[in-house]
Amino acid sequence: MVAASLRERALSVLETVTDPEIPVLTIADLGILRDLAVHGDTVEVTVTPTYSGCPAMNMIVVEIETALARAGITAKVRTSLSPAWTTDWLTDAARRKLAAFGIAPPEHTTSRRALFGEAHPACPLCGSADTEQISEFGSTACKSLHRCRACREPFDAFKCH
Repeated sequence: MVAASLRERALSVLETVTDPEIPVLTIADLGILRDLAVHGDTVEVTVTPTYSGCPAMNMIVVEIETALARAGITAKVRTSLSPAWTTDWLTDAARRKLAAFGIAPPEHTTSRRALFGEAHPACPLCGSADTEQISEFGSTACKSLHRCRACREPFDAFKCH
């Protein structure tokens, strides 16, 4: 019973930890929070980065440790690269939050067109599908820069992995 209570407390805390690059998304929204195990009075949190060189992961680990420590929970954070993260792990809430934040979310199911840069994300500002990629890299490495041909506004699109 105590382990279940500690697990529930820890999960509740982790639901507040956000991505430093996209602060409208929690680590749970992103799907990078992979597991939480209780070992005595310590929780072991397993996270998977969006890609192996993600510069935000160090900060995310610090934020996880800090949030849990503030709640009086002793934690160990472990990074797992396998299985590799995919945009299919984004929650529906994450996709809605990305669009509301002005970032085009990836399609639900990764397609070959998206993987080879042939997909055109809908503009999160006006909804038009008439968009073009300006740069493979956007404001962060996990996003690409696009422009809407309808409203002429630039926007980031979350890259398909």
